[in-house]
Amino acid sequence: MADHALDVRVAQDSPAPLRAAFTCDAGRVLALVGPAGSGKTRLLRCIAGLDRPQRGHIVCRGGTWLDTNQRISLPAQARRVGLVFQNYALFPHLSAEDNVMAAMTEVAPAERVRRARALLARVHLAGLNRRLPGDLSSAQRQRVAVARALARDPQVLLLDEPFAAVDRMARRTLHVELAEMRRHLDMPVVLATDDLDEAAMLADEICILHRGRTLQQGRPLHVMSRPASMQVARLVGVRNVHAARVVAHEAEFTIIDWEGTRLDAKGAPQFDVGKRIAWALPSDGVIVHRRDRPSRSEHENPLKGSVAQFLPLGAQAELVIHVNGRSEMALRTSMPLHVAARNRIAAGEEVGVSLLASSVHLMPWQEAGDGAATGRDHESTVPHPASSRTR
Repeated sequence: MADHALDVRVAQDSPAPLRAAFTCDAGRVLALVGPAGSGKTRLLRCIAGLDRPQRGHIVCRGGTWLDTNQRISLPAQARRVGLVFQNYALFPHLSAEDNVMAAMTEVAPAERVRRARALLARVHLAGLNRRLPGDLSSAQRQRVAVARALARDPQVLLLDEPFAAVDRMARRTLHVELAEMRRHLDMPVVLATDDLDEAAMLADEICILHRGRTLQQGRPLHVMSRPASMQVARLVGVRNVHAARVVAHEAEFTIIDWEGTRLDAKGAPQFDVGKRIAWALPSDGVIVHRRDRPSRSEHENPLKGSVAQFLPLGAQAELVIHVNGRSEMALRTSMPLHVAARNRIAAGEEVGVSLLASSVHLMPWQEAGDGAATGRDHESTVPHPASSRTR
C-alpha cells in the first residue's frame, strides 16, 4: 500500500460517535463533505491536536502525531498545522501584518515583517498590511487567515468551511484564488465543506461523511456517479434511486428487473441473479427523446412515460416523468427551457426517454433500519480508507 502524506484513522464512542478514515497526498486537496453535524470540524480538530479521539492514529509526512496503541499524542503546538477556522479567529486589535506574524513562533524576529508582507501579497492583500480586521471585508479577513495559516510553514493545511461567511461573488473569487494557490503548495490540503458543488470544483478527491463516519472516498465525479451505497447516493444528490432485482449477466451488461421493466445496466457480476439491489442514475443519464429522433439502441433502455411535473427554474426546467404512467416509477431530470419549448415538453405530455446503460449504477440494497444505511456501526476497529475508495 502506498504511503500518503496524511493518513487519518480515528474512532470514539462518546460524547459524539466518530469512526473515520481517509488519506491525502502532498499537493492534493481532499474535501470532507457532509451535512452539519457530520463530524467535519471534529476531524480537523483531531488532526490539529485540539481534540484527542479515543482510538486511532494520525501520520503526517512520515511522522506519527497520534497512535493510541503506542500512547503517542503530540500536543497541538508540536504539530506543523495551518488551520483556517470558519470565523477566521483573527486578533481584532492586531493589524493584518501582526496577525500573520503572531503565527511565526519559529521565525527570527528580523525576518517576520518581510515574510508577513510577502504572504499577504501572495493572498492579494499587498498594501493592506496595517489594516485592522474590523476595517477589512469578510473576504479580506479570510485571506489574512490563510496567510497566517501558511506562516507556520505547515506540513498540512486545514480549511474549516472557509467560504461560509462570504457572499456569493466574493466566494467565487476566493475559489479561483485557492485553485491558483494550491498549485504552489507541496502539502496535503483538507477542506471541510457542506457544499458538494464547491467540493467537486476545488478538490482532487472527496470523502463523504455522515454522523461521524466516512462512507466513501474518491474522485468527485466517480463518487457522484458511482456511489458505494444508497446512503452515499442520497448524500451526493443522486435524484434517481430505485429497487430492482438482478435477472442475468450478459457480456458487459447486467440485466435488472425494475417494476416489471427490463433495464440494461453497467456490468456488476458481484450481484447474484435473483438478488434484490438498488440502482442509481444521475439526472444527466436520463435522456428525453426529440420527437423526431427516438432511441437508437436497446442498451439506451428506451421507455415511454408522461411528464408529471414541469417546473421552470431560471433557464432550466425540472422534470418528473412517470414511466408507463406509474408514480412509483418516477424519473427526475432537467433540461434547458428552450429545448423543452422546441420539443413541446410540458406537464401532461407523453414523452420517450432513454436511461443510458453505462450510467445505470448498481448498489447493495439497504433497508431503512440497516445500520449501514443510517450511519450506525457496531465494530470497534477503524478500517483503512482504501477499502471504501473509488477510482
